[in-house]
Amino acid sequence: MAGRLFGVGVGPGDPELVTLKARRVIGAVDVIAYPTAGHGHSVARRIAAPYFRSDQLEAPLTFPVTTGETDHPGGYEAALREFYDLCAAEIARHLDAGRDVAVLCEGDPFFYGSYMYIHERLASRYATEVVPGVTSFSAAAAAAGTPLARRDDVLTVLPGTLAPDVLAARLRTSDAAVVLKLSREFDGVRAAAERAGVADRCVYVERASTDAERVAPLRAVDDDPPYMSLLLVPALAGPNGRCSAGVVSVVGLGPAGPDWLTPEAQAELAAADALVGYAPYLARVPERRGQRRVGSDNRVEAERAREALALAAEGARVAVVSSGDPGIFAMATAVLEAVDAGGANGGVEVRVVPGLSAMQAAAARVGAPLGHDFCVLSLSDQLKPWEVIERRLEAAGAADLALALYNPASRTRRKQLEKARSVLLRHRAPQTPVVVARAVGSEEEAITVTTLGGLDSEAVDMRTLLIVGSSTTRVIENGAQPPRVYTPRRYPA
Repeated sequence: MAGRLFGVGVGPGDPELVTLKARRVIGAVDVIAYPTAGHGHSVARRIAAPYFRSDQLEAPLTFPVTTGETDHPGGYEAALREFYDLCAAEIARHLDAGRDVAVLCEGDPFFYGSYMYIHERLASRYATEVVPGVTSFSAAAAAAGTPLARRDDVLTVLPGTLAPDVLAARLRTSDAAVVLKLSREFDGVRAAAERAGVADRCVYVERASTDAERVAPLRAVDDDPPYMSLLLVPALAGPNGRCSAGVVSVVGLGPAGPDWLTPEAQAELAAADALVGYAPYLARVPERRGQRRVGSDNRVEAERAREALALAAEGARVAVVSSGDPGIFAMATAVLEAVDAGGANGGVEVRVVPGLSAMQAAAARVGAPLGHDFCVLSLSDQLKPWEVIERRLEAAGAADLALALYNPASRTRRKQLEKARSVLLRHRAPQTPVVVARAVGSEEEAITVTTLGGLDSEAVDMRTLLIVGSSTTRVIENGAQPPRVYTPRRYPA
Protein backbone atom coordinates (compact mmCIF):
# COMPACT_ATOMS: atom_id res chain seq x y z
CA MET A 1 0.00 0.00 0.00
CA ALA A 2 1.38 3.39 -1.00
CA GLY A 3 2.27 5.99 1.58
CA ARG A 4 0.49 9.26 2.13
CA LEU A 5 1.85 12.64 0.95
CA PHE A 6 1.61 15.70 3.20
CA GLY A 7 2.40 19.26 2.21
CA VAL A 8 3.15 20.96 5.52
CA GLY A 9 3.35 24.70 6.06
CA VAL A 10 5.78 25.44 8.89
CA GLY A 11 5.14 29.17 9.13
CA PRO A 12 7.43 32.18 8.75
CA GLY A 13 10.32 31.25 11.03
CA ASP A 14 9.44 30.92 14.70
CA PRO A 15 9.06 27.21 15.63
CA GLU A 16 6.29 28.23 18.02
CA LEU A 17 4.24 29.39 15.02
CA VAL A 18 4.13 25.85 13.61
CA THR A 19 0.51 24.74 14.01
CA LEU A 20 -0.52 21.85 16.24
CA LYS A 21 -1.63 19.87 13.20
CA ALA A 22 1.69 20.46 11.44
CA ARG A 23 3.56 19.28 14.54
CA ARG A 24 1.45 16.13 14.70
CA VAL A 25 2.06 15.29 11.04
CA ILE A 26 5.80 16.05 11.26
CA GLY A 27 6.12 13.78 14.25
CA ALA A 28 4.14 10.94 12.67
CA VAL A 29 5.51 10.52 9.13
CA ASP A 30 8.33 8.23 8.03
CA VAL A 31 10.16 10.71 5.78
CA ILE A 32 10.75 14.45 6.08
CA ALA A 33 11.54 16.23 2.79
CA TYR A 34 12.52 19.88 2.72
CA PRO A 35 13.96 22.43 0.30
CA THR A 36 17.54 23.50 0.81
CA ALA A 37 20.03 25.74 -0.93
CA GLY A 38 23.32 24.53 -2.35
CA HIS A 39 25.16 25.35 0.88
CA GLY A 40 22.98 22.83 2.72
CA HIS A 41 21.08 25.28 4.91
CA SER A 42 17.29 24.84 5.02
CA VAL A 43 15.06 27.39 6.71
CA ALA A 44 12.10 24.99 6.64
CA ARG A 45 14.13 22.27 8.38
CA ARG A 46 15.41 24.66 11.04
CA ILE A 47 11.84 25.73 11.88
CA ALA A 48 10.46 22.19 12.10
CA ALA A 49 13.50 20.43 13.61
CA PRO A 50 12.21 20.55 17.23
CA TYR A 51 9.37 18.24 16.17
CA PHE A 52 11.44 15.59 14.31
CA ARG A 53 11.86 12.00 15.58
CA SER A 54 15.36 10.59 15.69
CA ASP A 55 14.42 7.57 13.56
CA GLN A 56 12.91 9.50 10.64
CA LEU A 57 14.46 9.56 7.18
CA GLU A 58 15.36 12.96 5.78
CA ALA A 59 15.25 13.90 2.08
CA PRO A 60 16.90 17.25 1.36
CA LEU A 61 15.68 18.75 -1.92
CA THR A 62 18.63 20.86 -3.05
CA PHE A 63 17.76 23.66 -5.43
CA PRO A 64 20.13 23.77 -8.43
CA VAL A 65 19.62 27.52 -8.78
CA THR A 66 18.12 30.26 -6.59
CA THR A 67 18.22 33.19 -9.03
CA GLY A 68 17.57 33.69 -12.71
CA GLU A 69 21.19 32.81 -13.59
CA THR A 70 21.92 29.24 -14.69
CA ASP A 71 24.03 27.26 -17.17
CA HIS A 72 21.13 24.93 -17.93
CA PRO A 73 20.59 24.81 -21.72
CA GLY A 74 16.88 25.46 -21.26
CA GLY A 75 17.38 28.42 -18.91
CA TYR A 76 16.05 29.08 -15.43
CA GLU A 77 12.52 27.75 -15.97
CA ALA A 78 13.77 24.53 -17.51
CA ALA A 79 16.26 24.03 -14.67
CA LEU A 80 13.47 24.33 -12.11
CA ARG A 81 11.14 22.00 -14.04
CA GLU A 82 13.85 19.37 -14.13
CA PHE A 83 14.53 19.88 -10.41
CA TYR A 84 10.88 19.42 -9.42
CA ASP A 85 10.62 16.36 -11.67
CA LEU A 86 13.58 14.80 -9.80
CA CYS A 87 12.13 15.78 -6.41
CA ALA A 88 8.78 14.23 -7.29
CA ALA A 89 10.49 11.04 -8.45
CA GLU A 90 12.48 10.74 -5.19
CA ILE A 91 9.38 11.34 -3.04
CA ALA A 92 7.39 8.89 -5.18
CA ARG A 93 9.95 6.15 -4.42
CA HIS A 94 9.30 6.59 -0.70
CA LEU A 95 5.54 6.65 -1.21
CA ASP A 96 5.64 3.53 -3.38
CA ALA A 97 7.57 1.81 -0.60
CA GLY A 98 4.66 2.53 1.76
CA ARG A 99 6.30 5.42 3.61
CA ASP A 100 4.35 8.56 4.54
CA VAL A 101 6.19 11.70 3.45
CA ALA A 102 5.88 15.27 4.76
CA VAL A 103 7.24 17.94 2.42
CA LEU A 104 8.01 21.02 4.51
CA CYS A 105 7.32 24.48 3.16
CA GLU A 106 8.05 27.85 4.73
CA GLY A 107 4.93 29.90 5.32
CA ASP A 108 1.92 28.30 3.64
CA PRO A 109 2.33 25.54 1.01
CA PHE A 110 -0.09 27.10 -1.45
CA PHE A 111 1.04 30.70 -1.00
CA TYR A 112 4.06 31.14 -3.29
CA GLY A 113 5.32 27.89 -1.75
CA SER A 114 7.71 25.46 -3.42
CA TYR A 115 5.57 22.50 -2.32
CA MET A 116 2.84 23.31 -4.85
CA TYR A 117 5.06 22.18 -7.74
CA ILE A 118 5.52 18.77 -6.15
CA HIS A 119 1.78 18.68 -5.41
CA GLU A 120 1.02 19.23 -9.10
CA ARG A 121 3.18 16.24 -10.00
CA LEU A 122 2.05 13.77 -7.32
CA ALA A 123 -1.39 14.66 -5.90
CA SER A 124 -3.24 12.84 -8.67
CA ARG A 125 -1.32 9.61 -7.93
CA TYR A 126 -1.22 9.44 -4.12
CA ALA A 127 -3.44 10.20 -1.17
CA THR A 128 -2.51 13.77 -0.29
CA GLU A 129 -3.21 16.27 2.48
CA VAL A 130 -2.09 19.90 2.69
CA VAL A 131 -1.56 21.48 6.12
CA PRO A 132 -1.76 25.29 5.92
CA GLY A 133 0.76 27.47 7.70
CA VAL A 134 1.04 31.02 9.04
CA THR A 135 2.03 33.30 6.16
CA SER A 136 5.04 35.57 6.18
CA PHE A 137 2.95 38.70 5.83
CA SER A 138 0.77 37.74 8.79
CA ALA A 139 3.91 37.47 10.92
CA ALA A 140 5.28 40.70 9.43
CA ALA A 141 2.13 42.66 10.27
CA ALA A 142 2.25 41.31 13.82
CA ALA A 143 5.93 42.24 14.12
CA ALA A 144 5.28 45.75 12.84
CA GLY A 145 2.20 46.18 15.03
CA THR A 146 0.43 47.32 11.88
CA PRO A 147 -3.16 46.34 11.04
CA LEU A 148 -3.28 45.66 7.31
CA ALA A 149 -6.95 45.93 6.39
CA ARG A 150 -10.22 46.92 8.02
CA ARG A 151 -13.85 46.18 7.19
CA ASP A 152 -14.31 46.69 3.43
CA ASP A 153 -10.63 47.32 2.66
CA VAL A 154 -9.22 45.13 -0.10
CA LEU A 155 -5.80 43.57 0.51
CA THR A 156 -3.66 42.95 -2.56
CA VAL A 157 -0.63 40.65 -2.58
CA LEU A 158 1.95 41.55 -5.22
CA PRO A 159 5.28 40.04 -6.29
CA GLY A 160 8.11 42.54 -6.36
CA THR A 161 9.21 40.98 -9.64
CA LEU A 162 6.51 42.95 -11.47
CA ALA A 163 7.76 45.78 -13.68
CA PRO A 164 7.93 48.98 -11.59
CA ASP A 165 5.27 50.78 -13.64
CA VAL A 166 2.88 47.82 -13.33
CA LEU A 167 3.58 47.54 -9.61
CA ALA A 168 2.99 51.28 -9.12
CA ALA A 169 -0.37 51.03 -10.89
CA ARG A 170 -1.44 48.12 -8.68
CA LEU A 171 -0.33 49.92 -5.51
CA ARG A 172 -2.28 53.04 -6.48
CA THR A 173 -5.51 51.06 -6.73
CA SER A 174 -5.07 48.94 -3.59
CA ASP A 175 -6.51 49.82 -0.18
CA ALA A 176 -3.74 47.77 1.40
CA ALA A 177 -0.97 45.68 -0.09
CA VAL A 178 1.85 43.26 0.59
CA VAL A 179 4.86 43.18 -1.74
CA LEU A 180 6.92 39.97 -1.64
CA LYS A 181 10.18 38.90 -3.29
CA LEU A 182 12.06 42.10 -2.64
CA SER A 183 15.66 40.92 -2.65
CA ARG A 184 16.93 41.54 -6.18
CA GLU A 185 14.06 43.85 -7.09
CA PHE A 186 14.24 46.26 -4.17
CA ASP A 187 15.23 49.39 -6.09
CA GLY A 188 12.33 48.90 -8.51
CA VAL A 189 9.88 48.20 -5.67
CA ARG A 190 10.97 51.32 -3.82
CA ALA A 191 10.63 53.42 -6.98
CA ALA A 192 7.14 51.98 -7.60
CA ALA A 193 6.05 52.84 -4.03
CA GLU A 194 7.25 56.42 -4.48
CA ARG A 195 5.52 56.70 -7.86
CA ALA A 196 2.28 55.35 -6.41
CA GLY A 197 2.38 57.84 -3.52
CA VAL A 198 2.38 55.16 -0.80
CA ALA A 199 6.05 55.17 0.23
CA ASP A 200 5.40 57.25 3.33
CA ARG A 201 3.26 54.50 4.85
CA CYS A 202 5.26 51.47 3.68
CA VAL A 203 6.76 49.24 6.38
CA TYR A 204 9.74 47.04 5.56
CA VAL A 205 10.01 43.73 7.44
CA GLU A 206 12.74 41.12 7.12
CA ARG A 207 12.95 37.67 8.71
CA ALA A 208 9.65 38.14 10.54
CA SER A 209 9.20 36.16 13.77
CA THR A 210 12.90 35.13 13.97
CA ASP A 211 15.73 36.34 16.22
CA ALA A 212 17.03 38.36 13.24
CA GLU A 213 13.70 40.15 12.69
CA ARG A 214 13.96 43.76 11.47
CA VAL A 215 11.18 46.33 11.04
CA ALA A 216 11.76 49.77 9.50
CA PRO A 217 10.06 52.47 7.41
CA LEU A 218 10.74 51.89 3.72
CA ARG A 219 12.67 55.13 3.35
CA ALA A 220 15.02 54.14 6.18
CA VAL A 221 16.24 51.02 4.36
CA ASP A 222 19.50 51.68 2.52
CA ASP A 223 21.01 48.19 2.27
CA ASP A 224 20.16 45.17 0.12
CA PRO A 225 17.26 43.16 1.59
CA PRO A 226 17.60 39.40 2.09
CA TYR A 227 15.29 36.93 0.40
CA MET A 228 13.14 36.65 3.54
CA SER A 229 11.84 40.21 3.40
CA LEU A 230 8.67 41.97 2.34
CA LEU A 231 6.89 45.31 2.27
CA LEU A 232 3.62 46.11 4.03
CA VAL A 233 1.39 48.88 2.70
CA PRO A 234 -1.33 49.14 5.37
CA ALA A 235 -4.72 50.64 4.65
CA LEU A 236 -5.19 54.17 5.88
CA ALA A 237 -7.03 54.40 9.16
CA GLY A 238 -9.66 56.88 7.99
CA PRO A 239 -10.25 60.20 6.27
CA ASN A 240 -7.97 62.17 8.56
CA GLY A 241 -5.07 59.93 7.62
CA ARG A 242 -5.76 59.65 3.95
CA CYS A 243 -4.10 62.65 2.41
CA SER A 244 -2.43 65.99 2.62
CA ALA A 245 -4.47 69.18 2.97
CA GLY A 246 -5.76 71.48 0.32
CA VAL A 247 -6.14 69.33 -2.81
CA VAL A 248 -8.93 69.18 -5.37
CA SER A 249 -8.68 66.42 -7.97
CA VAL A 250 -11.14 66.58 -10.83
CA VAL A 251 -11.57 62.91 -11.73
CA GLY A 252 -12.86 61.45 -14.98
CA LEU A 253 -15.03 58.38 -14.40
CA GLY A 254 -15.17 57.39 -18.04
CA PRO A 255 -18.49 56.92 -19.82
CA ALA A 256 -19.94 54.24 -17.52
CA GLY A 257 -19.08 51.59 -14.96
CA PRO A 258 -15.87 50.50 -13.21
CA ASP A 259 -14.38 48.86 -16.31
CA TRP A 260 -13.88 52.32 -17.83
CA LEU A 261 -12.08 53.76 -14.81
CA THR A 262 -8.30 54.26 -14.97
CA PRO A 263 -6.02 53.09 -12.11
CA GLU A 264 -5.05 56.72 -11.44
CA ALA A 265 -8.71 57.72 -11.12
CA GLN A 266 -9.39 54.77 -8.81
CA ALA A 267 -6.52 55.83 -6.59
CA GLU A 268 -7.74 59.43 -6.36
CA LEU A 269 -11.25 58.34 -5.47
CA ALA A 270 -9.93 55.97 -2.81
CA ALA A 271 -7.70 58.65 -1.26
CA ALA A 272 -10.31 61.40 -1.11
CA ASP A 273 -11.86 62.64 2.13
CA ALA A 274 -14.85 64.00 0.21
CA LEU A 275 -16.48 63.33 -3.15
CA VAL A 276 -18.35 66.14 -4.89
CA GLY A 277 -20.42 65.78 -8.02
CA TYR A 278 -23.67 65.26 -9.89
CA ALA A 279 -25.58 62.73 -7.78
CA PRO A 280 -25.95 60.00 -10.48
CA TYR A 281 -22.20 60.16 -11.13
CA LEU A 282 -21.45 59.87 -7.41
CA ALA A 283 -23.62 56.74 -7.34
CA ARG A 284 -21.13 55.10 -9.72
CA VAL A 285 -18.35 55.34 -7.12
CA PRO A 286 -18.29 52.58 -4.45
CA GLU A 287 -18.88 53.97 -0.97
CA ARG A 288 -15.94 54.01 1.40
CA ARG A 289 -15.98 54.24 5.14
CA GLY A 290 -15.54 57.78 6.48
CA GLN A 291 -15.79 59.43 3.07
CA ARG A 292 -18.14 62.41 2.77
CA ARG A 293 -20.35 62.74 -0.33
CA VAL A 294 -21.75 66.02 -1.61
CA GLY A 295 -24.23 65.42 -4.43
CA SER A 296 -26.13 68.02 -6.43
CA ASP A 297 -28.15 68.68 -9.57
CA ASN A 298 -26.57 68.63 -13.02
CA ARG A 299 -27.06 72.36 -13.60
CA VAL A 300 -25.04 73.73 -10.70
CA GLU A 301 -21.47 73.12 -11.87
CA ALA A 302 -20.22 76.47 -10.54
CA GLU A 303 -21.69 75.82 -7.09
CA ARG A 304 -20.14 72.35 -7.04
CA ALA A 305 -16.76 73.78 -7.92
CA ARG A 306 -16.94 76.39 -5.15
CA GLU A 307 -18.06 73.74 -2.64
CA ALA A 308 -15.09 71.53 -3.53
CA LEU A 309 -12.61 74.39 -3.22
CA ALA A 310 -14.08 75.44 0.13
CA LEU A 311 -13.73 71.89 1.50
CA ALA A 312 -10.13 71.71 0.29
CA ALA A 313 -9.35 75.09 1.83
CA GLU A 314 -10.35 73.57 5.19
CA GLY A 315 -7.73 70.85 4.73
CA ALA A 316 -9.65 68.09 2.95
CA ARG A 317 -8.62 66.13 -0.09
CA VAL A 318 -11.54 66.42 -2.47
CA ALA A 319 -12.37 64.48 -5.62
CA VAL A 320 -14.78 66.19 -7.99
CA VAL A 321 -16.27 63.44 -10.15
CA SER A 322 -17.05 63.96 -13.78
CA SER A 323 -18.37 61.59 -16.41
CA GLY A 324 -16.09 60.82 -19.33
CA ASP A 325 -13.04 63.07 -19.36
CA PRO A 326 -13.26 66.04 -16.94
CA GLY A 327 -11.57 68.38 -19.40
CA ILE A 328 -14.09 67.85 -22.21
CA PHE A 329 -17.31 69.83 -21.62
CA ALA A 330 -17.10 68.88 -17.95
CA MET A 331 -16.07 69.83 -14.43
CA ALA A 332 -12.38 70.65 -14.87
CA THR A 333 -13.24 73.94 -16.54
CA ALA A 334 -15.84 74.78 -13.90
CA VAL A 335 -13.30 74.25 -11.11
CA LEU A 336 -10.63 76.32 -12.84
CA GLU A 337 -13.15 79.10 -13.51
CA ALA A 338 -13.88 79.17 -9.78
CA VAL A 339 -10.14 79.30 -9.03
CA ASP A 340 -9.70 82.14 -11.52
CA ALA A 341 -12.55 84.01 -9.87
CA GLY A 342 -10.81 83.80 -6.49
CA GLY A 343 -12.50 80.71 -5.09
CA ALA A 344 -9.31 78.85 -4.18
CA ASN A 345 -8.85 80.07 -0.64
CA GLY A 346 -5.69 78.98 1.13
CA GLY A 347 -3.70 78.07 -2.00
CA VAL A 348 -5.64 74.91 -2.85
CA GLU A 349 -3.88 72.63 -5.31
CA VAL A 350 -6.02 71.61 -8.29
CA ARG A 351 -5.25 68.52 -10.33
CA VAL A 352 -7.06 67.02 -13.30
CA VAL A 353 -7.17 63.23 -13.62
CA PRO A 354 -8.13 62.28 -17.18
CA GLY A 355 -10.77 59.74 -18.08
CA LEU A 356 -11.92 57.88 -21.15
CA SER A 357 -14.10 60.31 -23.09
CA ALA A 358 -17.55 59.54 -24.44
CA MET A 359 -16.41 60.18 -28.00
CA GLN A 360 -13.55 57.67 -27.64
CA ALA A 361 -15.89 55.03 -26.24
CA ALA A 362 -18.50 55.65 -28.95
CA ALA A 363 -15.92 55.59 -31.73
CA ALA A 364 -14.43 52.34 -30.43
CA ARG A 365 -17.82 50.63 -30.54
CA VAL A 366 -17.93 50.95 -34.33
CA GLY A 367 -14.24 51.09 -35.23
CA ALA A 368 -12.37 54.29 -36.01
CA PRO A 369 -14.66 57.05 -37.33
CA LEU A 370 -12.31 59.61 -35.74
CA GLY A 371 -9.25 58.05 -37.34
CA HIS A 372 -8.33 61.25 -39.24
CA ASP A 373 -8.64 64.94 -38.38
CA PHE A 374 -11.82 65.69 -36.48
CA CYS A 375 -13.62 68.43 -34.56
CA VAL A 376 -15.49 68.28 -31.24
CA LEU A 377 -18.51 70.53 -30.68
CA SER A 378 -21.28 70.85 -28.12
CA LEU A 379 -24.67 71.74 -29.56
CA SER A 380 -25.85 73.17 -26.24
CA ASP A 381 -26.55 76.90 -26.45
CA GLN A 382 -26.92 77.26 -22.66
CA LEU A 383 -23.51 78.90 -22.28
CA LYS A 384 -22.80 80.19 -25.80
CA PRO A 385 -25.02 81.77 -28.51
CA TRP A 386 -26.39 79.56 -31.25
CA GLU A 387 -24.80 81.89 -33.80
CA VAL A 388 -21.38 80.85 -32.53
CA ILE A 389 -22.29 77.15 -32.79
CA GLU A 390 -23.60 77.59 -36.31
CA ARG A 391 -20.47 79.46 -37.39
CA ARG A 392 -18.29 76.66 -36.07
CA LEU A 393 -20.42 74.01 -37.77
CA GLU A 394 -20.00 75.88 -41.04
CA ALA A 395 -16.24 75.98 -40.57
CA ALA A 396 -15.98 72.29 -39.68
CA GLY A 397 -18.25 71.37 -42.57
CA ALA A 398 -16.25 73.42 -45.05
CA ALA A 399 -13.00 71.91 -43.74
CA ASP A 400 -14.39 68.38 -44.28
CA LEU A 401 -13.68 67.36 -40.70
CA ALA A 402 -15.38 64.44 -39.01
CA LEU A 403 -17.35 65.71 -36.01
CA ALA A 404 -18.11 64.45 -32.53
CA LEU A 405 -21.24 66.24 -31.34
CA TYR A 406 -21.87 66.44 -27.59
CA ASN A 407 -25.20 67.50 -26.04
CA PRO A 408 -27.04 67.13 -29.36
CA ALA A 409 -30.56 67.47 -27.92
CA SER A 410 -32.52 67.58 -24.67
CA ARG A 411 -36.18 67.66 -23.71
CA THR A 412 -36.23 71.43 -24.17
CA ARG A 413 -33.67 71.74 -27.00
CA ARG A 414 -35.05 69.94 -30.02
CA LYS A 415 -34.55 72.40 -32.88
CA GLN A 416 -30.78 72.81 -32.62
CA LEU A 417 -29.99 69.33 -33.95
CA GLU A 418 -32.10 69.85 -37.07
CA LYS A 419 -30.43 73.23 -37.61
CA ALA A 420 -27.02 71.60 -37.23
CA ARG A 421 -27.90 68.89 -39.72
CA SER A 422 -29.06 71.51 -42.23
CA VAL A 423 -25.74 73.34 -41.90
CA LEU A 424 -23.72 70.16 -42.41
CA LEU A 425 -25.83 69.07 -45.41
CA ARG A 426 -24.64 72.22 -47.18
CA HIS A 427 -21.17 70.63 -47.11
CA ARG A 428 -21.77 66.86 -46.89
CA ALA A 429 -23.64 64.34 -49.00
CA PRO A 430 -26.86 62.94 -47.47
CA GLN A 431 -25.27 59.46 -47.39
CA THR A 432 -22.46 60.64 -45.04
CA PRO A 433 -22.20 58.07 -42.22
CA VAL A 434 -23.48 59.10 -38.79
CA VAL A 435 -22.91 57.07 -35.61
CA VAL A 436 -25.69 57.44 -33.03
CA ALA A 437 -24.24 56.24 -29.71
CA ARG A 438 -26.54 56.28 -26.69
CA ALA A 439 -25.55 55.45 -23.09
CA VAL A 440 -22.31 53.73 -24.12
CA GLY A 441 -21.10 51.29 -21.50
CA SER A 442 -24.40 51.05 -19.62
CA GLU A 443 -27.13 48.43 -19.76
CA GLU A 444 -29.12 50.83 -21.96
CA GLU A 445 -26.38 51.14 -24.57
CA ALA A 446 -27.64 51.45 -28.14
CA ILE A 447 -25.41 51.95 -31.18
CA THR A 448 -26.86 52.77 -34.59
CA VAL A 449 -25.11 53.66 -37.82
CA THR A 450 -27.23 55.79 -40.11
CA THR A 451 -26.69 58.66 -42.56
CA LEU A 452 -26.80 62.42 -42.31
CA GLY A 453 -29.84 62.47 -44.56
CA GLY A 454 -31.61 59.69 -42.65
CA LEU A 455 -30.83 60.78 -39.10
CA ASP A 456 -33.92 60.60 -36.88
CA SER A 457 -33.54 63.53 -34.48
CA GLU A 458 -36.41 62.21 -32.31
CA ALA A 459 -34.22 59.26 -31.29
CA VAL A 460 -31.53 61.58 -29.90
CA ASP A 461 -31.33 62.82 -26.31
CA MET A 462 -28.76 64.10 -23.80
CA ARG A 463 -27.35 60.61 -23.28
CA THR A 464 -26.54 60.41 -26.97
CA LEU A 465 -23.31 61.31 -28.70
CA LEU A 466 -23.21 61.73 -32.47
CA ILE A 467 -20.24 61.16 -34.74
CA VAL A 468 -20.66 62.62 -38.22
CA GLY A 469 -18.20 61.33 -40.79
CA SER A 470 -16.21 63.32 -43.33
CA SER A 471 -16.40 62.82 -47.09
CA THR A 472 -13.86 59.99 -46.80
CA THR A 473 -15.50 58.04 -43.94
CA ARG A 474 -16.30 54.47 -44.90
CA VAL A 475 -18.77 51.83 -43.64
CA ILE A 476 -18.09 48.07 -43.65
CA GLU A 477 -20.99 45.69 -43.11
CA ASN A 478 -20.54 43.50 -40.04
CA GLY A 479 -23.24 40.84 -40.21
CA ALA A 480 -25.79 41.13 -37.40
CA GLN A 481 -23.54 43.55 -35.49
CA PRO A 482 -23.45 47.32 -36.08
CA PRO A 483 -21.37 48.14 -39.17
CA ARG A 484 -17.71 49.00 -38.80
CA VAL A 485 -17.02 52.67 -39.50
CA TYR A 486 -13.65 54.25 -40.14
CA THR A 487 -12.12 57.40 -41.56
CA PRO A 488 -8.98 56.58 -43.58
CA ARG A 489 -5.67 57.99 -42.40
CA ARG A 490 -4.84 59.35 -45.85
CA TYR A 491 -6.73 62.23 -47.42
CA PRO A 492 -6.94 62.51 -51.23
CA ALA A 493 -4.85 65.26 -52.83
